[in-house]
Amino acid sequence: MKGGRSKTETKRTDTKLTVKKGQAKKAKPAKDPNKPKRPPSAFFVFMEDFRKQYKEKHPNNKSVAAVGKAGGDKWKSFSEADKAPYLAKAEKRKTDYNKNILAYNKKLAEEEESEKSKSEVQDDEDEEDESGEEDEDDD
Repeated sequence: MKGGRSKTETKRTDTKLTVKKGQAKKAKPAKDPNKPKRPPSAFFVFMEDFRKQYKEKHPNNKSVAAVGKAGGDKWKSFSEADKAPYLAKAEKRKTDYNKNILAYNKKLAEEEESEKSKSEVQDDEDEEDESGEEDEDDD
């Protein structure tokens, strides 16, 4: 075999490239349950209303895919005038979210600052303890 690789050579290089499970994944930081959720888009605002209507008309249909497909088809058939109330609701939710996230970030910053000030106080106390020990050793 001129210039070709045998099957064993290919397998060897493949095993070198594989990564064992758990090695490549990095631990994600824990999600804060107090963080505000992102606002829905206009389509999802529309779907909230559409799901209720669809369930009333089709009480025996349990398929999520069917509801989503019907909602998507109806949304596509809407004109800009039909979409306007949902766009307005989505925009209002977005402004509310922006206010909430600013308040949330401000609260986080205050908490971090208070933790830093506590650690600075503890650091000052540690330095005083160390200097106090040195004075006693000099006697």
